[in-house]
Amino acid sequence: MDVDDEELLRLVGKGDRGAFDVLYARNAPWLVLRLRRRCRDPELVREVVQETFLTVWRAAAGYRGDGAAVGWLWSVAAGRLIDARRRALARPQSVGVPGDDVLAWSPSAEDEVLAGAYDAELERALHRLAPELRAVLQATVLDGLTVREAAVLLGVPEGTVKTRAMRARRELRAALS
Repeated sequence: MDVDDEELLRLVGKGDRGAFDVLYARNAPWLVLRLRRRCRDPELVREVVQETFLTVWRAAAGYRGDGAAVGWLWSVAAGRLIDARRRALARPQSVGVPGDDVLAWSPSAEDEVLAGAYDAELERALHRLAPELRAVLQATVLDGLTVREAAVLLGVPEGTVKTRAMRARRELRAALS
């Protein structure tokens, strides 16, 4: 099929299995590479890619087409990775029997309290940022998009993304120091 990803997403939204196969073949390899930069567990990466394309199959009809399809795919994949990591943290950790070479690590109560306090402070600082600054941080830091991808996703020039990222970091640094 010789169509762009945006058109493939529209076709997938209409239930076209062939378009889905082409979209998967075209985009799964780079998604795996990008996810592997953020997660060392290859099994988890495979699971996230599967969940991503399952979400794409279910949600493609809702794709608005107001940004690049690759940006939308990456935001879905990044969200699935975050969800997978949250699920992993919520699972109880087992501790090996004495003599086991590998024991599970569990944070101390003090570590949990300090992490919660820092996270709460960071969350408050993020919410005080202007929405356009927060959106740039979301795209570049949390979703891991490049400046170019973030610019396409947000519909602003690359220079604007760089400037907003610099302002956001400066404001966060001041709020957290």
